[in-house]
Amino acid sequence: MIRIAPLGRALAAAAAASLALTACSGTNEDTAATPTASQPATQPATAAKGDGTLTIGTLLPRTGDLAYLGPPEFAGVDVAIEEINAAGGVLGKPVTKIHSDSGDTKTDIASQSVDTLIQQKADAIIGAAASGVSKNVIDKIVGAGVVQFSPANTSPEFTTYNDNGLYFRTAPSDVLQGRVHGDLIIQDGSESVAILNRQDSYGTGLAAEVKKSVEGGGGEVVAEVAYDPSAPDFASEVSKIKAAKPKAISLIGFEETKKIIPELRKQGVGPDKVKIYFVDGNLADYSKDFPKGTLVGVKGTQPGAATKDEFKEKLLKIDSKLKDFNYAPESYDAAILIALAAEAAKDDSGAGIASKLAEVSKGGEKCTDFKQCAELLKAGKDIDFDGVSGPVEFDDKGDPSEATIGVYEYGQDNKAKVVNHLAGKVSG
Repeated sequence: MIRIAPLGRALAAAAAASLALTACSGTNEDTAATPTASQPATQPATAAKGDGTLTIGTLLPRTGDLAYLGPPEFAGVDVAIEEINAAGGVLGKPVTKIHSDSGDTKTDIASQSVDTLIQQKADAIIGAAASGVSKNVIDKIVGAGVVQFSPANTSPEFTTYNDNGLYFRTAPSDVLQGRVHGDLIIQDGSESVAILNRQDSYGTGLAAEVKKSVEGGGGEVVAEVAYDPSAPDFASEVSKIKAAKPKAISLIGFEETKKIIPELRKQGVGPDKVKIYFVDGNLADYSKDFPKGTLVGVKGTQPGAATKDEFKEKLLKIDSKLKDFNYAPESYDAAILIALAAEAAKDDSGAGIASKLAEVSKGGEKCTDFKQCAELLKAGKDIDFDGVSGPVEFDDKGDPSEATIGVYEYGQDNKAKVVNHLAGKVSG
């Protein structure tokens, strides 16, 4: 069985030891800065008091490799801000939002968007979705005294990044997803595994964690093949996978999955012949991309709790065209937590928000929406916000200390449906 406790129960101590959660979805890191020891999240950079109006910017993908993640993330933020403002706003004023495109690491869109958000006096920026994009702009954001809060970064490197205590995230790290992913493969009876991954921080980092999990479960990784995601085809890489004769393939990719699956089928190692497993980066709706039945039986892992029907209805009122709900809960919770931290600090500046984010996430009276939590704060109570993505409790690095991973399976329609959710408390 998968070595992580069922939903609602803590991870066994042995399984949880030494795991430090971070966050999800990465891309290339062409200009990533070298991480150094992180400043504690409770000691943000010194900054002037805010101007009294909380301004939340977003840096999320409208274009690029992860564009399919953008709509649910934008919708999650929009639902949160609607609820915050309906409850009276923050510090007695409506919250202002500014949406922007993050693009991906092949463009300079994110950097330009950050410049605009800073010029427009954003106090906190929700994003990016991709770890590689975040690495390219984190220094600019935190250097301006602005909180960066990602709903989807998973790179473990952010745990120790010198972020002046201004970087937070609501998604768990690749360390945890890698463990669940590898355990799932072994549980399904595949002792020989090939890993085919993007050659970037996301792909190589998650591949390393999957390998640890497979080998820790008694399996063998018979091939490790990294590929250039911008390559015109993947025939050579698939040929190497085929030669290893694996019983299962872990495919760690993004948009290029649409080219890799046909090549796997062409060479006789497609989903109809070999068990294939996706990750959060390619766990998308392929109903319009492949003939019906192409992905039947393919499984995948995705950080995040189940998106409840009530919350889906709220999201669909914002965007009726939503097909995926990936990271919408984490985006919603990010906006709510930012607002609550500003209320608790009585200060909408980045430094003020950062100083209270950990505090409002744990240790106090439980509350589950902005109105309820804000009323408790105004009554002088300490609060513990539990969101739609699950319990959110930050450690002193700004990482979540509890997490949920979903397990999904594709059907005849090439859409993934949830099979299970696994949750646990993880110690760093």
